[in-house]
Amino acid sequence: MEKLRVLLADDHAIIRDGLKQILADTEDLAVCGEAANGNEALLLVREQDWDVVVLDISMPGRSGLDLIRLIHDEKPKLPILILSMHHEEQYAVRALHAGASGYLTKESDADLLVHAIRRVARGGVYVSDTVAELMARGLMPAANELPHTALSDREYQIFHRLVLGQGLTDIANELSLSVKTISTHKTRILQKMAMTNTSELIRYAVAHHLVKSTDV
Repeated sequence: MEKLRVLLADDHAIIRDGLKQILADTEDLAVCGEAANGNEALLLVREQDWDVVVLDISMPGRSGLDLIRLIHDEKPKLPILILSMHHEEQYAVRALHAGASGYLTKESDADLLVHAIRRVARGGVYVSDTVAELMARGLMPAANELPHTALSDREYQIFHRLVLGQGLTDIANELSLSVKTISTHKTRILQKMAMTNTSELIRYAVAHHLVKSTDV
């Protein structure tokens, strides 16, 4: 049996090593490439042929959502499975809209990971029941949408980091942007959501299950 070629893109070597160990025990999957950041992942996608990309949405530099779009635009038939530490389903919805074929959290068990990879590699889509419901709700009239759904992908990225308690400098370093740019985004986020400070953002995020109360 010819194994499916898998590209792993995650900035944590320990995570990549663990995933390689899991896939080494399968008969039909093989990790044939690794990337530690978005630029490396994009370069490998351009240089070689892959059957599926397993991608962390929160690597340094280029945002995961931007990277999904770039990969999807260049190779629209290449399945992308997002493997993320983010539990909130809004990230999953945005990733799928950007061109991903599936979304899985890093707390998922090994069997589920293998199942998800196989499913997207065959041309299917892998999402949880909750994400499927949110995707369906996306068909509802805009008047019913919650304020955070009006945020751009970059704004939502920064919103999420703000409610988790990260400072502007930390966010700027993580996303390779200037502090001034992050500050401008924060101002726009507050304006779009009709709020005045980060505390209000945190209460909103907890109330709408965008983050866990234990994380803030």
